Amino acid sequence: MPEIRKPRAPTRLLRRKFFSRSVHEVAPDLIGATLLVNNIGGVIVEIEAYHHTDPAAHSYNGPTLRNAVMFGPPGFLYVYRSYGIHWCMNFVCEEEGSASAILVRALEPTHGVAAMRRRRGQHDERALCSGPGKVCEALAVSHKYNGFALDAVPFQIYAAAQKPEIVTGVRIGITKAAERLWRYGLKDSKFVSKPFTNVAATDRSMVRVR
Repeated sequence: MPEIRKPRAPTRLLRRKFFSRSVHEVAPDLIGATLLVNNIGGVIVEIEAYHHTDPAAHSYNGPTLRNAVMFGPPGFLYVYRSYGIHWCMNFVCEEEGSASAILVRALEPTHGVAAMRRRRGQHDERALCSGPGKVCEALAVSHKYNGFALDAVPFQIYAAAQKPEIVTGVRIGITKAAERLWRYGLKDSKFVSKPFTNVAATDRSMVRVR
């Protein structure tokens, strides 16, 4: 069983302005950041980027009641139900109207681990937040938080304490644009939802939209 990282002293709190950039600039900067919801959460170790030009993005075919938050200003939370079962949380990025977002796929639990275990009915720390649905269940995030600001209660996102080593790979569970290396992760993390195999890219130019 992997050792849980001890909570670190808070670093710089990320504000909404942080998200007003390309998803492919924001995404690697989120790896190693600490996400807390009502003071429960952990270190972000895996995310996926979805650009408005991306056929796999919910916003690709235009605004709907479901994805309306994506078309709003950056720095807000977009929550949707996956397969009618799991809630998934996304950070809206880029300028208003761009409708681009980042899906939080996995955390390394560091704060409120006991509460996460109760919510998940799971004692293996590696499995508490190793998938987007698991993250929302562990942090008690549901549609009630859709449209909430990411720099206001109950959310806190702190910048990474040090620059992490990042790997990229193809996104998971999609069929459209599945070849794009738009999944970002913390290298060698035991808390990701699925291992990164045969890909190790730290050059952001490899994955940015051209």
